[in-house]
Amino acid sequence: MQTIQKVARRPKIVVIGGGTGLSVMLRGLKEKPLDITAIVTVADDGGSSGILRSELQIPPPGDIRNVLTALADAEPLLTEVLKYRFPTGTGLAGHSLGNLMLAAMTDISGDFVTGIRRLSQVLAVRGRVLPASDRAIVLKAEMADGSIVTGESMIPKAGQKIKRVFLEPSDVEPLPEAVEAIEKADAILIGPGSLYTSIMPNLIVPKLANAILESEAVKLFVCNVMTQPGETDNYSVSDHLDAVHAHIGHHLFDYVIVNDGEIPPQVETQYAEMGAKAVHLDIDEVERRGYKVIADRLVLFQRFLRHDAERLSHHIYKLVENWMLRKR
Repeated sequence: MQTIQKVARRPKIVVIGGGTGLSVMLRGLKEKPLDITAIVTVADDGGSSGILRSELQIPPPGDIRNVLTALADAEPLLTEVLKYRFPTGTGLAGHSLGNLMLAAMTDISGDFVTGIRRLSQVLAVRGRVLPASDRAIVLKAEMADGSIVTGESMIPKAGQKIKRVFLEPSDVEPLPEAVEAIEKADAILIGPGSLYTSIMPNLIVPKLANAILESEAVKLFVCNVMTQPGETDNYSVSDHLDAVHAHIGHHLFDYVIVNDGEIPPQVETQYAEMGAKAVHLDIDEVERRGYKVIADRLVLFQRFLRHDAERLSHHIYKLVENWMLRKR
């Protein structure tokens, strides 16, 4: 009887973040029987996204485009074409075709959210993709020395420890559909991704944070495998969680999912040359703060270290499934 019930209603999972880590994870999650809504940051101001944001006065499309292609059921060639970045051409150099298509869909449909929905239909996206807000957000950071850095792309380059990040305007309204998705969720999943510039811009949208806090869904945090130069230098897992707590003012997560697989020495050396190293796994400290920890070998290495999407999605699905069974 339980098996019939589990198949009859897919768990509703809301995934919040941005950047490459989120897209990798979603490629695994879309293979599970889950009703997925991805809520994606609109704080990006660099590269192609920054140019389109400035010239067309639209929210930055880059992170949205990455998530759409990750969840797409379209032909592989089409998703490759969407990622194609023009190497030359006046006005074209540096732009990805997917960003331009999303900008075109926004212009044709009259607004960014409808443009995302229509491109989702073209790509046969499994689930929904929503921006955290229907307007671009300016991310600012107060550094340890008291200086203020403006712009998501500039914060990691400041060469200072980040004290806090905040939004301009501070009272930015979240997309109503995003709040509704959180309210109806069985599970809320945050990370992986750049802590201060991909994850935090969503969590510090006031009404989004409140909706997460008030939700009875199981709340999961997927910690990054490696530190990020200029953002999380020398951070442990508990440092990531402490940073979220400092910004939100509350204990947010039930479970923390971490990698305990060994990083090959040659890979550690490669990342050390870029100023990054493995996030210190201080499980005792994390558990002392009241979080439950799921640890496993969750990394794959090709050109870069990435989460093992299949293995990670297995853990996430089992946690969500068990949570729903306990609620019955």
